[in-house]
Amino acid sequence: IAMLSFAFMEAAKEKVTVIITHEVKDFAVWKKGFDADAPNRAAAGLNVTGLYRSIDNQNVVTVSMEAPNAEAAKGFSANPNLKAVMEKAGVISAPEFKFLTKVQ
Repeated sequence: IAMLSFAFMEAAKEKVTVIITHEVKDFAVWKKGFDADAPNRAAAGLNVTGLYRSIDNQNVVTVSMEAPNAEAAKGFSANPNLKAVMEKAGVISAPEFKFLTKVQ
């Protein structure tokens, strides 16, 4: 059990990739809101590594970000202000969050 606890503690210190996918009403409007929220992401320690649009629906957006650790990643997604920011920018579907650590 001690070894498992140590492994978890070490994993909590690793950088985490956060992937968020959601549908927006209008990409151009959403992008302005997304850009305006950059200071909040920076304050949470997140760095955007990619921004994607679905080839089947240009209003389905996926954002990849890097967080310094699991705590920062989960804290960002649990921030009560995030939902309001997303709604104001035109997010019309429930966001899907994935939290990943790199293995290779």
